[in-house]
Amino acid sequence: MSTHIDWDPQAPEVLADPIGAYDTMRARCPVAHDGDGHHAVFRHADAMRILLDPRTFSSAASSHVSVPHSMDPPQHTRFRRLIDPYFSPERMAAFQPACERICTQLADRLPADGQVELMFSLAHPFALSMQCAFLGWPDTLHAPLLQWILKKNAVTLSGDREAIAAVGKEFDATIRALLEARRAAGPDAPDDATTHLMRETIEGRPLSEDEIVSILRNWTVGELGTIAASVGIIALYLAQHPPLQQRLRTNPELVRAANDEILRIHAPLLGNRRILTRPARLGDRALPAGERVVLMWASANRDEAIFGDPDEFRLDRDPALNLLYGAGIHACPGAPLARLELDTIIRALLMATREIRPVPDAHPVAAAYPTGGYRQVPLHILR
Repeated sequence: MSTHIDWDPQAPEVLADPIGAYDTMRARCPVAHDGDGHHAVFRHADAMRILLDPRTFSSAASSHVSVPHSMDPPQHTRFRRLIDPYFSPERMAAFQPACERICTQLADRLPADGQVELMFSLAHPFALSMQCAFLGWPDTLHAPLLQWILKKNAVTLSGDREAIAAVGKEFDATIRALLEARRAAGPDAPDDATTHLMRETIEGRPLSEDEIVSILRNWTVGELGTIAASVGIIALYLAQHPPLQQRLRTNPELVRAANDEILRIHAPLLGNRRILTRPARLGDRALPAGERVVLMWASANRDEAIFGDPDEFRLDRDPALNLLYGAGIHACPGAPLARLELDTIIRALLMATREIRPVPDAHPVAAAYPTGGYRQVPLHILR
């Protein structure tokens, strides 16, 4: 394992301007050891090589099993076959009316003319409402889940592994209580995605409770964190680019592609881990089996070799090159749901407003590594 330190992802200058730091590392040291047992991979080509070679670059990079994120084939294949239908076109079409209703209600609550902090006035309520609606969870969970998000962000920032594990167990307990309530209800349990998941089988056996909890945890943590971050990133970008904002109001059919391009420029999820099952070379580094690598989505999606000027907004890019939702066998199964939700909330925001402006002298507060996006996004809303 390498002992040479090439960069520190939590250095003050990196935290102050993470995207700029990743751009610099991509040119200076595209495969960089961080001194904490990881090599960060900054180039698109290296990221694609890792994504398309799961035999060498295993997803079992954590001591905790995560279904199906930390699994490799054939186990991963079996669980993806079970999970993917939950995000089918038919299920997305069935969920769309509820999605539109919730987004319209949230956008209508924004002030007619005034300053808002968008993350807590729209982004987090949106993510919470969407997740509970999609999984059939009660609205009474909104407040506890929001408090859990705040606690999770705080302990992640602290780096206290025991506290992080405790927060994870707290969330699992919430899910287990929901499952127990459905079991107690028997045939009267709600006809929703959570109940359906509880009745699934794999290889002729029912899913274990730990497997169900892991699947629901992965769906929920991604929804509550990454989706909320995405709303903040997109809304701020539109506020900073008035011509694009007006173009999307006039042409709402472009919103979905615009969202993907904005999130290519500024990633809501910074990276994912892999572990080598055998020696491999990445860039100029020969890495041994057992070495851990981090795919830096936030850098790979800005690689000049693929995208030219990484800050240039373009709607004519090849969508297959955008790694926003990953690639290969671990491409995000929930991408159809995420795109539906983001498309709907941004359309609702644009329809409910005449203009969205940045607030002079009130700067957004960036989220801390390893989280992307912002903790606070002050905006001025005009209807």
